[in-house]
Amino acid sequence: MASTGPDGKENSEANAKWLDAHYDPVANLYTFSSCVALADLQGDGENKLVVGDLGTGLYNMTLKVYKGTNMLSNNTLIDLPTGVVAFLMDTNEPRTPAVAVASGPYIYIYKNLRPYFKFTLPPLDVNSLEQDVWNQVKEDKIDHLTLREMLESLRDKSEVPLSVRSLRYLMLEPQEMDAFVNLYKLQPIKRQTVITCMATLKKNMADEDAVGCLVIGTENMEVCILDPEAFTIQAKMSLPSVPVFVDVTGQFDVEFRITVACRNGNIYIIRRDSKRPKHCIELNSQPVGLVRVNKNIVVGCGKETLHSYTQKGKKLWTVYLPAPIMTMGLMDHKCKGFQAVLVALANSEVHMYRDKNLVNITRTQDVVTSLCFGRYGREDGTLIMTTKGGGLIIKILKRTAVFEDKDTSPGPPLAQSIKLSVPKKTKLYVDQTLRERENAVTMHRAFQTDLYRLRLTASRAYAKALEASLAPVSADPTEPLKMNAVVQGIGPSFKLTLNIQNTSATRPVINLLISFMYDENLYSIKRGFFKVPMLVPGLTYPIETFVQCLSDRGISDIIKVFVLHEGRCSPLLTAHINMPVSEGPVVG
Repeated sequence: MASTGPDGKENSEANAKWLDAHYDPVANLYTFSSCVALADLQGDGENKLVVGDLGTGLYNMTLKVYKGTNMLSNNTLIDLPTGVVAFLMDTNEPRTPAVAVASGPYIYIYKNLRPYFKFTLPPLDVNSLEQDVWNQVKEDKIDHLTLREMLESLRDKSEVPLSVRSLRYLMLEPQEMDAFVNLYKLQPIKRQTVITCMATLKKNMADEDAVGCLVIGTENMEVCILDPEAFTIQAKMSLPSVPVFVDVTGQFDVEFRITVACRNGNIYIIRRDSKRPKHCIELNSQPVGLVRVNKNIVVGCGKETLHSYTQKGKKLWTVYLPAPIMTMGLMDHKCKGFQAVLVALANSEVHMYRDKNLVNITRTQDVVTSLCFGRYGREDGTLIMTTKGGGLIIKILKRTAVFEDKDTSPGPPLAQSIKLSVPKKTKLYVDQTLRERENAVTMHRAFQTDLYRLRLTASRAYAKALEASLAPVSADPTEPLKMNAVVQGIGPSFKLTLNIQNTSATRPVINLLISFMYDENLYSIKRGFFKVPMLVPGLTYPIETFVQCLSDRGISDIIKVFVLHEGRCSPLLTAHINMPVSEGPVVG
């Protein structure tokens, strides 16, 4: 069935790249992306679809294997699956991978579609005080109400968490406690952790058919690496929080890097021979998906955002999505060398991002809850999706499909994100750097000396201007004045306006005169002498006159303006007006 939506153009573009191979709305598949895998389980060259089905959440948990559109096998699980991966356990022929299913504290290994081995996580230490309390109950020394009070006190104060039995007891109603105690008081207390996420790590080679190790995250805030043959814990790393998504790259015997998204909203990066995380990335909300593209990490967050980081935790970009994220997956099309991130949204859309560019939108018949891209059967580019209603969708990428790097969403152009070609450091640059490093003290002293000389020269020029009244601001504290000049016109006639202001707070200024000095062969001023009226503080007084340019040779000069006080020979302030070049006279 073709995807439909309000935007026919987007649908046609999506259908031009994908073939609708199969759609079964009643496939009764309820799973997540971590519980879906593709592998050639029978060595016949055709990949099978392995699905860890959640069932109803309490019943009908199964491991289903599909070949094409038909179910090949169905195995019952006793607990909810949290992860399904396919990996090679040994180098025996034929090279058929095994399937590992994480369920509760166990990992079930299947070979040739049959149960092969069960690995159990080692039990955790039990709180000694909790053990003593249950021993007293076993000897009938305390009643069920006292037991509840003591367990609540231990839960609030003790650093070691309580066992599942004690936590379950604290959830019961008072009338149910006696039956619970009589049923379990004679049994030993065990505290068992559970698996929250799982991935695979190549042991000593990077080949596709190399032996792989299992990497598991547990509820007690640890990441463990299991040996593929003996299924013993080879390495164990502690985390500040419970891991929920894990991604692994490298080889166990050489160098590896484990990226873990945790329940506290942070991403931790663990490297070989480190018991603690190497880097930490703090997110603005809870992570809902984690995908590694080449050497970068792409993480989806609960606030409808998609972030990208480097391996060292440096943020590269952020994309805001139109709806909440349901699940994420990696599209690695090895035949074309194309990698992208698939993001399923709550609005029944699957967005494809290459870097931060949205290159494709596919609308589905229901909200997608799991994504898996890879080789299915004999088709290399197959996208398998399960929906919220239990449906199964299979799409095949057309061989003629081309995803352009341009972003289909509105925003800045692609050229804006292209890095500039910065030239390499030249030998001259390196020599200058070495010289500055070796002579840093001498160069700094020379710079400080030049700076002090510049400040001294500027101060002397300022003092000289104030003493000779060459500045447009008066230095006389008894008569503080400020003046600026405005020239209007293109010539040969100009309008000259002088704006004089008394900057005193309360004292007016009287008995002022204005005079001009200019080249009489070049300019003629209509009125060259003014008697200024009393200047009230705070007001600006405009004084206007007209200047006539007498030359038509296209030259200009300076007109000096002096503000004088009656009875004094030196001016209060001086302004130099750079006259513009006059246009030629208009001939009629």
